[in-house]
Amino acid sequence: MFLEKIKSPEDLKKIPEKNLSVLSGEIRQKIIDTVNKNGGHMASNLGIVELTVALHRVFNSPQDAIIFDVSHQSYAHKLLTGRYEEFGTIRQQGGLSGFTRINESSHDYFDAGHASSSISSALGLLTAWELQGRNDKVVAVIGDGALTGGMAFEALSHAGQLSRNLIVILNDNKMSISKNTGSISRYLSRLTVTKPYQNIRQKLDRMIDAIPYFNRKIGKFIYRFKRGLKGLLLTNNLFVDLGFEYVGPLDGHNIAQMEKMLKKVKKLPRPVVVHVVTKKGKGYAPAEAHPENFHGIAPAVQGNKKESGKSFTAAFSEKMIKLGEKDKKICAITAAMAMGTGLEEFSRLYPKRFFDVGIAEEHAVTFAGGLAAGGLLPVCAIYSTFMQRSVDQVIEDLALQKRHAVLVLDRAGAVANDGETHQGIFDIALFKNVPGVTIMSPVSQKDLSACMDYALYQCEGPVILRWAKSNCPKEEKAFSQKIESGKGIYLKSKNSDSSEKAKKILLTGTPSLYPELLKAQKLLIADGYQADLYLLRFIKPFDVEYFSSIAAMYQALLFVEDGVERGSIAEELALVLKERKEFSKIKTGISAFPDDFVANGSRDEILRAQLLDGEGIYIRAKDLLSARRK
Repeated sequence: MFLEKIKSPEDLKKIPEKNLSVLSGEIRQKIIDTVNKNGGHMASNLGIVELTVALHRVFNSPQDAIIFDVSHQSYAHKLLTGRYEEFGTIRQQGGLSGFTRINESSHDYFDAGHASSSISSALGLLTAWELQGRNDKVVAVIGDGALTGGMAFEALSHAGQLSRNLIVILNDNKMSISKNTGSISRYLSRLTVTKPYQNIRQKLDRMIDAIPYFNRKIGKFIYRFKRGLKGLLLTNNLFVDLGFEYVGPLDGHNIAQMEKMLKKVKKLPRPVVVHVVTKKGKGYAPAEAHPENFHGIAPAVQGNKKESGKSFTAAFSEKMIKLGEKDKKICAITAAMAMGTGLEEFSRLYPKRFFDVGIAEEHAVTFAGGLAAGGLLPVCAIYSTFMQRSVDQVIEDLALQKRHAVLVLDRAGAVANDGETHQGIFDIALFKNVPGVTIMSPVSQKDLSACMDYALYQCEGPVILRWAKSNCPKEEKAFSQKIESGKGIYLKSKNSDSSEKAKKILLTGTPSLYPELLKAQKLLIADGYQADLYLLRFIKPFDVEYFSSIAAMYQALLFVEDGVERGSIAEELALVLKERKEFSKIKTGISAFPDDFVANGSRDEILRAQLLDGEGIYIRAKDLLSARRK
């Protein structure tokens, strides 16, 4: 076995070329076995194996930097850079990340997780190195999907302007290249990367530069002539127009071909795009046949444990289908996440009113504002962590202009296994202080349906609905309390003790933590306390007077939030009550995420580590009840 003997890329370079296909097979099998057990990104990692092998054989990592966009496809990279022994811990608490992480290896230059940033990061790193006299190479590996993000084009434009020898690998695993175009492209690529061609080009440039006064005009003419000639032969080649050399398309599963071309590319003095065509799910029949189903898969279920109930995502999907049938003004928008956000069936039934804008969250939000301006009812569904990219658009293009659009934030709060870059713990703090924004959080499937109706037909301006990646709890009669602006859902325990001697505490929390709050409530009641719940159906606006009338009946108030404490609704409410004289004797506390990032772990493990699970909330509540008032 070759793979287990590789401790660094230097070991990889010693393997004879004839054995590389065997090595690639070993890498694939390791990925398949591990991902089937731990969950993770399957298809994209299987598709990039040979490309990763070729890159590490040609370049000298970590002296040369290989930067993976998003980096969810970096599993082969991890296996080839000394992490084979630890690979079985990937995406587990305390184990390897499913993405590149600086603290894991010197071969990982950036913490990645969101799309379209690799070219910007790579260009900045290369520029810093060159200014310090360092001549090592920087390679950015970006997929055709991530190239839909505007940030990637901004970086390409700047790289062409700086004209530094940045190497961009375009991993194309979706587009089909026709034979004729491919043949012409390969021929021109071989021509443009040859040493004689580059020597002639450099000598011509130096000759033009040496002519006094006329050099600028003649130089511009020669530049335009060369670009025009390439544009004529390479029809619609955006990369050439931006100032890059273009190489490809190459067979992304032919290591020998890629190595030969990458060795030539290393010698280029200008920025270059190497177009590589790969097949998602390569080597694993189920993933090859349905790569969309194997993009990210859940870990294997251990024993007989099985989740029951419908997820919030599925409940949203059903509601959107009903809304689409009932109201032709309803439109749905997503940023390359139709399946993940629950809009796939809507897209099939109402294709003219469904818009997948690619990995372009900023555009998605502003586009929603444009639809609203035209009299439609846009529902824009984006993961909470990716919505961070659209803060300015929510402020400028929705709130400021009072555009009525509904923004659905899936994966709010703790998100399992994907680590720091995918947690949905910042949305409340980011959007709570934006004027004119309504923020709601449903507790169950029926409540989600009611909140959607309210957001679409009873509100003005932008409305944010947030829920966790979890299953809807069992329906309770109390969940159907009428929706009134700013008011939450008050759940009084059946075992309430109205006597003055009873120790009473009100657990106030975001609805996505209802199962944890309910468990804490039961534990407190078992200990003889009176514990009631107040679920924050509305995070903004918030009816302080209504809440105060309830809170005044308790000795202690614990605010529990699945977001960061700083800037939270919990922090705001605790401060508001503290300033009121009638609450001077009531103890208040906050349980939320600290001012830090959250690493790998299941949702339960993440909540437990932050004392936001049922046991943790129970312990925090008991401590609050027993603490002396300062």
